[in-house]
Order: sequence, then structure tokens, then C-alpha cells
Amino acid sequence: MRTHQDAPSPAGLVFRFCLIAACVITVGCATKPASKEVPTSMALRFGTIENVNNVKIRVSLNHRAVYVYEGDQPRFVAAVAIGKPSDPTPTGTFKVQHKEIKKRSSSYGFFVKGDEVVPGKRSNMPRGYRYIGYPLPYWVYFAHGCGFHAGAVWPEPRTHGCLRLHKSIADDFYHMVKVGTPITIANSLPEDSTLGKNVPRPRDYSHPDSSPAVRASDAVFTDMDNVWF
Repeated sequence: MRTHQDAPSPAGLVFRFCLIAACVITVGCATKPASKEVPTSMALRFGTIENVNNVKIRVSLNHRAVYVYEGDQPRFVAAVAIGKPSDPTPTGTFKVQHKEIKKRSSSYGFFVKGDEVVPGKRSNMPRGYRYIGYPLPYWVYFAHGCGFHAGAVWPEPRTHGCLRLHKSIADDFYHMVKVGTPITIANSLPEDSTLGKNVPRPRDYSHPDSSPAVRASDAVFTDMDNVWF
């Protein structure tokens, strides 16, 4: 049983309170997760394009960035997802071959029968099902089955050779180019250390995909803000 002499003095109580408060503050600072600042736009913009006939595209695979120029003036810089080692994005010089806003893959997609929707490769589709291709909105095709399109912009090689743009800017990019626009793709470019130094990097790449039924529907084109793919 504590006697009167065992009770802490007022000064001792103040000391203990300050010590506990300091510990709480210290622990809180140590365990609080770092904030993740989300860019307001997924592209850097430098004015507007006045003559689409004077546009050229440059892509750096190592830096995962696309640079849009009008003549010698940069107009648009954004991050891209690139092809994985087994399906690398080709390097070289190309031209835009064709464009299509509501494009779907002819190789990868969904097997549909009634209310059943199953992801899969078209060559493996079981009998009795119909095929709906994986969505590739704002498709800009350049070569070897590869093109630019909206999709998750992963920080590591992830695609079947295509160059994915964040869905919030894919529409803008689509309308900056035309059939015939020249494209240069290289492992690295001089712009990487200048224009590409502060390119915004999407952080929503690991967001769970919408259901197969949603991705096989027109919602992926008509309500893209609310569909993940």
C-alpha cells in the first residue's frame, strides 16, 4: 500500500507528463507514413499545337517517357508503360499507321457466354463462347502490332509491346497526332535529363481492375473515369 511519502511530488508529475508527451510525439513522427503528392496532371504541357502536320513523337524506353514536338518546340511530355522483355517495344523510326478511339485487342480479351465473362487469349477460346477484345482506348498504331493507348502506366516493363498512356491524357495525345506522324523510339534520349527530368509518374497503376464484365462492355469507352483496366 502506497504511503503519503510514496506519492510523487507535483514537480514529478509534471516531469512524467512531459516525458510521456515527448514519447508520444516521437513515436507518432516515426510511424506516420510519408505523404504521397499526386501530380495535378499526368503530362507536362508547353503551349498548344497549332499545326498537326508539323508534329513528331520521340519515345525513351529507359526513361519511360514520350515527348511530343511541334517542329523543334516541345509541346507535351508524359510517362508511358513499355513492353516486357518477352514482348519488347520495338526501337527505330516509324509513322502512325492508323488511329481508332474504341479499339479492342484481336489477341487478348474475354470469352463471353450469357452472363459469364472469362479473361483469356483468343487462340485458347473454348467452344460455345464469343470473343470480345481487351480495351485499347485511343489507339495510335505504329508497327509490329504495337501502338499507344490508354491503360495502367506501370513503372516496370508490363505490356505486350504497346506504349500505354494514363487514361486522363490519352485523349489529348490521340488528337495531337495524325496518320503519318513520325515516331522515333530509342532506349534513351537527350531529353531524358532535361524535359523528362520532372515528368509526372502515375501512381494508380496497381488499382484493381474493373470486373471482366465491365471491361468487356462499352463502359470502358463511355465512362473511362470510373473504369479501371
